[in-house]
Amino acid sequence: QVQLVESGGALVQPGGSLRLSCAASGFTLDYYAIGWFRQAPGKEREGVSCISLSDGETYYADSVKGRFTISRDKAKNTVYLQMNRLKPEDTAVYYCAAGEFRAVIAGVPIYWGPGTQVAVSS
Repeated sequence: QVQLVESGGALVQPGGSLRLSCAASGFTLDYYAIGWFRQAPGKEREGVSCISLSDGETYYADSVKGRFTISRDKAKNTVYLQMNRLKPEDTAVYYCAAGEFRAVIAGVPIYWGPGTQVAVSS
């Protein structure tokens, strides 16, 4: 059974940092991409970042370029999202998702995690 579980969400002050984790089980990450999405109250879901687990190709939304970094640990079957210089507008539920790289970027992955809450506020 395929499972994705996010962790690391928290309340943080503007300018602070968080690292989100997405632990995958039930499949080998080698042939998938893992993406991070977020959805704030009253807003549409937004693709944030994606990493190909076969060749390491990455994608970032313009809104997070230079602040967020996606990485993978194949041995742990885990993908991380390091978020620096956080802003109040980064507040959202963050979801990880798995699928083919271009499909994930297009917002149509196969598998989804349940999400983790990130709140940026003073």
